[in-house]
Amino acid sequence: MVDKIPMTAAGYTALEAELKHCQSVERPRIIQQITEARSHGDLSENAEYHAAKEQQSLNEGRIDELQDKLARADIIDVSKLSGDIITFGATVTLIDEDTEEKKVWQIVGEPEANAKAGKISITSPLARALIGKAKGATIEVNAPGGAKGYEIKKVEWR
Repeated sequence: MVDKIPMTAAGYTALEAELKHCQSVERPRIIQQITEARSHGDLSENAEYHAAKEQQSLNEGRIDELQDKLARADIIDVSKLSGDIITFGATVTLIDEDTEEKKVWQIVGEPEANAKAGKISITSPLARALIGKAKGATIEVNAPGGAKGYEIKKVEWR
């Protein structure tokens, strides 16, 4: 039995787009580079050829990885979720108890996690601390810089 990978519809679409790019843009570009490098003669000392082959290997590996993730995707439509208890897909507004700084995070699947975009993986320590909690609760998370306390201000589904 293969493990399903939970992800939002937007996360699935982004992976599909990346796969399409790797297959229809990167693959032909790399093949063209290999062909050009071959025409330069001796392959044993041809740095361009070896670099292009390395790029090809990385691109094909990424294609395999994306195909696997898409095949195992368990798409969860966050717009159909509701309630006060935090689960996968929830967008949570937190207040740092030390700095009073407000942070907004959406709990998403691992492949689509991106801290800069406010998306944290369901397997992250913060998400694991949030799951099952409700608005008004306080949580403590063991962060790299020590324990951090947060108050849950809002739970949304968007």
